[in-house]
Amino acid sequence: MDGHLSRPGGAVTASAPKSNNRGAGRSVTMADVARLAGVSSATVSRCLNGGNVNPQTKDEVKRAVAQLGYRRNLIARGLRKQVSNVWACVISDIENQFFTAVVRGVEDVARGLHYSVVLCNTDEDTDREAEYLRLIESQQMAGMIISATHSGLDISALTSTGVQVVSVDRELREPSDTVLVDSHQGAMVATRHLIAMGCKRIACVTGPHDTTTGEQRLRGYRAALWESGRPVDPGLECYCDFKEAGGFAAAREMLARHEPPDGFFVANNQMTVGVLRALAAEGLAVPTDVAVAGFDDLPWWSMSHPTVTAVAQPAYQMGQAAGQLLANRLGGYDGPPRSQYFEPQLIVRQSSRLGSSPSSPQAPWGASSPRSATPALPDP
Repeated sequence: MDGHLSRPGGAVTASAPKSNNRGAGRSVTMADVARLAGVSSATVSRCLNGGNVNPQTKDEVKRAVAQLGYRRNLIARGLRKQVSNVWACVISDIENQFFTAVVRGVEDVARGLHYSVVLCNTDEDTDREAEYLRLIESQQMAGMIISATHSGLDISALTSTGVQVVSVDRELREPSDTVLVDSHQGAMVATRHLIAMGCKRIACVTGPHDTTTGEQRLRGYRAALWESGRPVDPGLECYCDFKEAGGFAAAREMLARHEPPDGFFVANNQMTVGVLRALAAEGLAVPTDVAVAGFDDLPWWSMSHPTVTAVAQPAYQMGQAAGQLLANRLGGYDGPPRSQYFEPQLIVRQSSRLGSSPSSPQAPWGASSPRSATPALPDP
């Protein structure tokens, strides 16, 4: 139902309302002014707030403001400062354990400061994301913590009315406070490990090209290959949607080639599940036939068979950091955008040990456990 609220696990969950078809009659936004003036929304904001902008640019912005009839919503700004005690936490996939841990960190900070949290799941859908942003604006929420579907997301309509924004996991082109893990370094370390394990043809299954995490993890993979003197083979790279089905399809396609990969670096946990399922469907044993290392750890990676090598991120701590940055903004901090980085950690388990048997003594159940050589994963 439109606007329905429920409370799973302590956080309020909002469903995206149906589109109200804000077409020709919609209000002019700061983004409209920026497009007409040929500048960024941040530049328009500085002009309107008396910031340091060169005179020619200021004149262009003034002309665009006059032509479009743009007026800032000062009433909404005043109301928000007086009454709002709600944060929106907009995440891209509620089924991903990484994001649920991020939300828990955000909520724990918010509750300690007497804020409520509304959880919005975009499911990597840009239209749903846009609906949530309009909901956040219309409900005059105090701030938003977001993992955006793409780096070019326009948040000017929110920031122009006083909503504070913090991005987590994925960067936005528009300046904002940001909490990140070093994706490039994590991908490099994982790929180096696969090289050290003897993999000759390492495939990379990464996320969408318009997400910073997808691009940075691909670049880290490439950097490890160059570092070892290996050429980059575009035929071993695949952009997917950060979903299990995408990882499954990418792996099946690569395995069907004349020279299939003997190792996979996979850029998130959902796609790693898909890759492992594809290998099992092809009758290939992990790691006897093919090695796998993924980005994002999962609670059951240490219990699956084989256990799965993964780059772990401190998701809960990242959520706490994002909540604290937002709280600082709401508490009066008005300085430049800040970025907080966390270091990834490679956890080496069985799946990356190319050529070894998953029933070796390294297995947590002991060498005598009679188990299949193909991955046995819990159903998602």
